Amino acid sequence: MCYQTDVLIVGSGVAGLYCALKLPSDLNVTVITKAGLEECDSWLAQGGICVLRSEQDYDAYYEDTLRAGHYENDRSSVDIMIRSSQQLIRDLVSYGVEFERDEKGELLYTREGAHSAPRILFHEDITGKEITSTLLEAVRKLPNVTLYEHTTMVDIITAGDHCQGIVALVGPESELAGFSDGPVTDDGRLVLAMEAREVVWACGGIGGLFEHSTNFPHLTGDALGIAIRHGIRLRDPDYVQIHPTTLYTGRHERSFLISESVRGEGGILLNNKGERFVDELLPRDVVSKAIFAEMEKTGEKHVWLSMEKIPKETILHHFHNIYQTCLDEGYDVTKEPIPVVPAQHYFMGGVDVNSDSRTSMRQLYAVGETSCNGVHGANRLASNSLLESLVFAQRAAERIGQEFAGKTVDHEVTRQMDLTGYTDTKKLFADYKADILKEVSRIKV
Repeated sequence: MCYQTDVLIVGSGVAGLYCALKLPSDLNVTVITKAGLEECDSWLAQGGICVLRSEQDYDAYYEDTLRAGHYENDRSSVDIMIRSSQQLIRDLVSYGVEFERDEKGELLYTREGAHSAPRILFHEDITGKEITSTLLEAVRKLPNVTLYEHTTMVDIITAGDHCQGIVALVGPESELAGFSDGPVTDDGRLVLAMEAREVVWACGGIGGLFEHSTNFPHLTGDALGIAIRHGIRLRDPDYVQIHPTTLYTGRHERSFLISESVRGEGGILLNNKGERFVDELLPRDVVSKAIFAEMEKTGEKHVWLSMEKIPKETILHHFHNIYQTCLDEGYDVTKEPIPVVPAQHYFMGGVDVNSDSRTSMRQLYAVGETSCNGVHGANRLASNSLLESLVFAQRAAERIGQEFAGKTVDHEVTRQMDLTGYTDTKKLFADYKADILKEVSRIKV
């Protein structure tokens, strides 16, 4: 017995949730997520979300995005993202997202590295949590959407050049655990075939493949491994972004991000002699290289970030989460600098998609960090990630709504599937990791 739905979305970050919200209400939609619903990188985003403030800022915003991306961006995708930003923000506000405002109720904007002007909306330093939790609450109210936690995609079901669903591993905590009497993995998970007329990958990034990353460790780029196995096109898989500033603790665990907004508001980087050594508002890759060079020169495992030029009131309000986390680690950022080190942060490459988020396989879409539509080029401009994810998730939903009529699933294909080949999970994920890292390490010539 297999699970059947109209649209299957793999991932519960902002891209997956917003896609579910924008799909036609007469479709049965299923959203699965590898861990808990709140364990996604969208939840961790600190800085904010970009928006075109006025037509006068278009050229500057466009140029900032291209310059940060080393002019390897897809220019039509950049235009779509920027032009869609104002309507998108209005929509988020209508769902209840609360961005910071002044005494008159006007939106406040901050600036981050490589931006020529303040154009970033924020909610304290937990903007991702504010947006994601609000969208999750809205999705939970939809009668046509079902959410399943602890359900991991390990393959897709195909018929010719069509995607017709996925193969998933269902943990004992999931409500799907007793759905069928199929094979069980070596670690006690049910192997389940899930049929769908349309599949949307919104699986997040690849940080779990790296020793130091700001990502959740379970985000290991499984969709990329599946894409490689099925000959689905990738784009720029070697474009991996390193964030310049994460809190150095010396422990091997998920790195805590120190938002680029801190440097945008006046934070400065210092070496072990207390000397400033780089323009903190340069693009992330440039700042990261400068930090690595300084660490190599001094032999230190980190550099220092000072917030001495930022008003204490701003730190306690705008950067409350950062302040508290650093305090828990023994650093009072209002009185002393904190140790920081670069870490893997974002994946600009991914599964190749067009402007409607369609992959090279029919009936398969990819959105968010899993996908690559070329917006970010070789290096993402700060706070474009949430905007890009939402804009192109909506476009995927709209395209699915337009094309859904007439789509069918060949149930015979699923009935003939042998699912026992997915029970050795250790080998399965090791093979995917090897394939992905091989692609990530390719050097363009």
